[in-house]
Amino acid sequence: MSRNGLVTASAAIVLALSAVDRAPAQDAVKIGLILPMTGQQASTGRQIDAAVRLYVQQNGANVAGKKVEVILKDDGAVPDNTKRLAQELIVNDKVAFIAGFGVTPAALAAAPLATQAKVPEVIMAAGTSIITERSPYIVRTSFTLPQSSVIIADWAVKNGIRKVVSIVSDYAPGIDSETSFKERFTAAGGQLVEAIRVPFQNPDFAPFLQRARDAQPDAIFVFVPSGQGGAFVKQFAERGLDKAGIKLIGPGDVTDDDLLNGMGDAVIGAVTAHLYSAAHPSDINKAFVAAFKKANAGMRPNFMAVGGYDGMHLIYAALKKTNGATEGDALVGAMKGMAWESPRGPISIDPETRDIVQNIYVRKVEKVGNELYNVEFATFEAVKDPAKAAKK
Repeated sequence: MSRNGLVTASAAIVLALSAVDRAPAQDAVKIGLILPMTGQQASTGRQIDAAVRLYVQQNGANVAGKKVEVILKDDGAVPDNTKRLAQELIVNDKVAFIAGFGVTPAALAAAPLATQAKVPEVIMAAGTSIITERSPYIVRTSFTLPQSSVIIADWAVKNGIRKVVSIVSDYAPGIDSETSFKERFTAAGGQLVEAIRVPFQNPDFAPFLQRARDAQPDAIFVFVPSGQGGAFVKQFAERGLDKAGIKLIGPGDVTDDDLLNGMGDAVIGAVTAHLYSAAHPSDINKAFVAAFKKANAGMRPNFMAVGGYDGMHLIYAALKKTNGATEGDALVGAMKGMAWESPRGPISIDPETRDIVQNIYVRKVEKVGNELYNVEFATFEAVKDPAKAAKK
């Protein structure tokens, strides 16, 4: 396409989005749910879709006098697909919300459309710090990588870990986690002897793990996206890093509850910091896990599921506050400062950043009965995104 053609097409998109009218009363409130239901991040899509369906089942398909309709679209975690689907949902389906977003590039691809159409974009999965800064209509119920990465850095230093190699996926969340861990760990006297970045798509971790082993660290700090932890732990064991006494630490994506039981005993003892464990001991979480398993043939919910479940709570609560009105500024205004008790613990939406504030738990993988769980042993309460705090 010529440059003039591209400009014309872009202008047409802006005009179409600007012309979308949600002001008249509607019988239905439509939620466009964009998730990776296929491809490498399919476990994220499967978990969030299941959690959204469970929330609607438990709370009904009507809120503030309006029928709720969820329209699920599979973007395969491909940003071009995300952008196209978001545009179709906003212009053709006239959704009041777009939600989901399994990876950061997908969330960023939809951000300009949310701004142009004044449609709230609810981030249920993606974890790069900058996402909420890309549109005033973005609100997040998942997490940011710095929230967990700085806490595991503090834990490592306090527990005698002095020499670390980091291995992270080479895209925005991985770089976020590496940067925040390194800053906190080295400021406290730790040494990051090597920072390794691995391909985001279809990685082979073996050569990078061998490089890490050769450096003889006390621990490896790892971030891989949800769905890749099983392959990482398998190759960690195959390369003998566990037997060499090298600890495995990081944010909790690597010991994802959805895949943990398939990782084998090599992962026992791994210490991570994260927002949620299926073993979280609250009564609310026990009921959530039981209901989720019952509705999904025994599948265990993970941190992506709780991000989706809380995303639906936020949408429902905002609609109740606006009495069913779907004007974007009113909905986002209703979401700011909202607080509630989640299966993960107490959470709220920061009214300044529209980002989630939540407890972060330090956990160790243990065998409980015949299953592996992330067992929490320390709690850091009401953690805001450290990356945004550092900018102030």
